[in-house]
Amino acid sequence: MELKLIDAQGASTSNVTAPDTVFGRDYNEALIHQLVVVYQANARSGNRAQKGRSEIAKSTKKPWRQKGTGRARAGMASSPLWRGGGKIFPNLPDENFTHKINKKMYRAGVCSILSQLAREGRLSVVDSFAIDAPKTKLVADKLKEFGFGVTSGASTLVITDAVDENLLLASRNLQGVLVVEPRHADPVSLVQYKNVILTRSAMAKIEEMLS
Repeated sequence: MELKLIDAQGASTSNVTAPDTVFGRDYNEALIHQLVVVYQANARSGNRAQKGRSEIAKSTKKPWRQKGTGRARAGMASSPLWRGGGKIFPNLPDENFTHKINKKMYRAGVCSILSQLAREGRLSVVDSFAIDAPKTKLVADKLKEFGFGVTSGASTLVITDAVDENLLLASRNLQGVLVVEPRHADPVSLVQYKNVILTRSAMAKIEEMLS
């Protein structure tokens, strides 16, 4: 698989040879969908909670006598049938939303995403991506040099071998731009962002992780 290499002037002068096992996989929509669903489900904190009828702060006294009122029978005001009563099957804070996926399926899904990005021309390779000072303008100018403007609304994911403090502080204030290391390149971000920039060192690490 040949990936386009972008120089400092934003021109694609040459190509980089990438292994087909990582960047030349067939598009597997079902596997990618399962991978994204599993990743989003495992990110849920499960901190929502509802009260059952035993936890409602209402009196347990019978609201009215059983017979002779013409109204339906009622035992207590915390009944789930009443407004303000407890839930029949309440959501608990310790609810587990996690899904399981095998390592081979995860690697195959990420490889399928990267391969599709390469086929669509949304994956580019650069020699390096670093700045000298923690200034947002430096990151914006560098992306503009590579041909990925931050004002056009196109989102960009930058995967570099190491994210230092300068790059972290300078990039976090740019909307639609995310700079991560290869181990933090999750499938949701790869699908969500329109353009993906890889450094040579990051590409080597991804090949080692997924091969």
